[in-house]
Amino acid sequence: MAIEDTIREQINTNSILLYMKGSPEAPQCGFSAQTTQLLMSCGKKFAYVDILSNPDIRANLPAVSNWPTFPQLFVEGELIGGCDIVVEMHESGELQELISKVVDNDNSSKE
Repeated sequence: MAIEDTIREQINTNSILLYMKGSPEAPQCGFSAQTTQLLMSCGKKFAYVDILSNPDIRANLPAVSNWPTFPQLFVEGELIGGCDIVVEMHESGELQELISKVVDNDNSSKE
């Protein structure tokens, strides 16, 4: 499978996915740390991919997402953006609302 296909599969199979430097427990840059903290403050689980330990993903994700920087947050297959956008959404309440909707949709589809 081509790396671009792997990236698309990751995005499509995880309701909330963060491409970041490091892990939520040990972020390797300030932007990844801040984005992770804001996502965790929403109280829901999310998937992540450490781009530092996946150099092929790091090299190819910007072309797939059309977004040049990291971290990159995807919700329900859609690119939300990077740290600055996540911070703005958190401050306005949009992030919590978006994350809550994803969980509600996931719960209703399992019943």
